[in-house]
Amino acid sequence: MTYIDINQELCVNCERCIETCPQNALTLNKTTYSETHDIVSEIQAKSRSNKCIIRGGRAERRTPSFDDLTVLPAQISRPPIDKYREECNTKVVIGDRYAEKPLKIDIPVLLPAMSFGALSIEAKTGFAIAATNTGTATNTGEGGMHPKERECADKLISQYASGRFGVSAGYLNNSEAIEIKIGQGAKAGMGGHLSSEKITREIAEIRGIPPGVDALSPSRHIDIVGPEDLKMKIRQLREIVSWKIPVIVKFSAGRVRDDVAIAAKAGADAIAIDGMQAGTGAGPEIVLEHAGIPTMPATVEAAEALKELGLKEEISLIVGGGIKNGADVTKALALGADACYIGTGAMIAMGCTLCNNCHRGTCPEGITTQRQRNREKLNPKKAGQKITNYLNTVTDEVIALTQQAGNTDVNKLEKTSLKALTTEAANMTGLQTPGPN
Repeated sequence: MTYIDINQELCVNCERCIETCPQNALTLNKTTYSETHDIVSEIQAKSRSNKCIIRGGRAERRTPSFDDLTVLPAQISRPPIDKYREECNTKVVIGDRYAEKPLKIDIPVLLPAMSFGALSIEAKTGFAIAATNTGTATNTGEGGMHPKERECADKLISQYASGRFGVSAGYLNNSEAIEIKIGQGAKAGMGGHLSSEKITREIAEIRGIPPGVDALSPSRHIDIVGPEDLKMKIRQLREIVSWKIPVIVKFSAGRVRDDVAIAAKAGADAIAIDGMQAGTGAGPEIVLEHAGIPTMPATVEAAEALKELGLKEEISLIVGGGIKNGADVTKALALGADACYIGTGAMIAMGCTLCNNCHRGTCPEGITTQRQRNREKLNPKKAGQKITNYLNTVTDEVIALTQQAGNTDVNKLEKTSLKALTTEAANMTGLQTPGPN
């Protein structure tokens, strides 16, 4: 018997070896993080490199999620809505607290921040096309704004991150909303990291940095070190855009209640919470797996914090991290979110295989690479259509669950339409489990 030894550091999980085997002799055995050989591989990798393991992707260990909740069907006490004969509103307004022109989207889903650099321009264009097709918004990420992305995106959020790459008054005014990035769920408390291998001359020009060196964002804004600084920063950005567009404050899920209260009192139009299941192009594996809290309880904490302040109806709440289908979106909305970010799911829709090697810049699908021959494999229009189909399906799923719960508007989903399927989820959300309580 011949055994095949796989180099785990080079394999990108493209599965082409399986597809091309003439004898169909290869199968893929996907295992969980906790299994013995994964631990062995991890320790051996550390012993060889003398440094932390860096990878792309998201947390792989089991965490409490929206799958631990179920939607209660309306029957006699509340009649269900007929999906085939009755309408269901999916339009959402983000950031109408102070903005003259709040962000109006047709579906309760947005495409999140992923920078040009971390992603190829073909992938960024695909995101922009899909956002326009579905009437929602996409996000520049922290790498500045590529003209092609702006051209293809009807609604574009400009991210204002700690590195300030590509930031100018023109950049901010050329968008439909501003997102102040305090942190992200996949690598809570850390700045962005784009390796020099992925920085082309064009990326360096847009970011305003020299080519050939790593782009490292600080872990915090040098001019935002406390609540008053955040308040001043929001005011400053409002003045730059003449109070026309919303200002969103985004941070990773940690001390959620405290952070929400500070952002709300500082004058944010909207708050975005990134749970620990969110993805990244590059980050220490130890942080991906062991920092932050899951999106489900973070949603509850954020919504309750806004209610305690009496601002739930004034400030929009966006949540993201591990949200993959209409069921997750519906449950998040019922727990108090106004809309959801879906990033990894959209990447999978355009061809991502979750190889976790985004940081290497060798993506065989042309998504997280700057290599010309790899990028040529990704057709932006086809990628955009795939994401469009995915988002349309997610929206249809949201409509189906919203209507079977007895609602005609996604904005009117209630926490009482949910129950927890595990004691753990019940404790985290305050929901009851089925049966006597």
